[in-house]
Amino acid sequence: MRTFIPFTSDDEIVAIGHGLATRTLPKSSWTHAAHFAAALWLLALHPEIDALRAMPGMIRVYNETTGTPNTDSSGYHETITHASIRAARAFLSDRSHRPLFATCNELMLSPLGKPEWLLTYWSRPRLFSVEARKAWIEPDIEPFPF
Repeated sequence: MRTFIPFTSDDEIVAIGHGLATRTLPKSSWTHAAHFAAALWLLALHPEIDALRAMPGMIRVYNETTGTPNTDSSGYHETITHASIRAARAFLSDRSHRPLFATCNELMLSPLGKPEWLLTYWSRPRLFSVEARKAWIEPDIEPFPF
């Protein structure tokens, strides 16, 4: 059973995004929900920044700052990050009129809110391979819709 405490304001989303960017977000706060909150923050509030280019570097530096090494088996994961940004962008596209926190809450209550959501498209061995961690790889179960 997953635990998700809904966000109550856009300020919470901004704090996560800003905390990631400035490497001040406590490591314990870097959850599945926080990953999506940061993606939505970047996509909605900083459209001048290419999220697919910027977020990987932000996550890598954040990981290093918080003591998580970026290796072949831990830390930054390219395929997961790119898939999550693409899914967040699609989710946000028809909800841009809503408060960001409400959109993030809705996303977290959707199938995307389940940490294993990517296993619909990728087999576990393929998704957690060194190749997928280092570069985008196409799914092997079903085409990625985002």
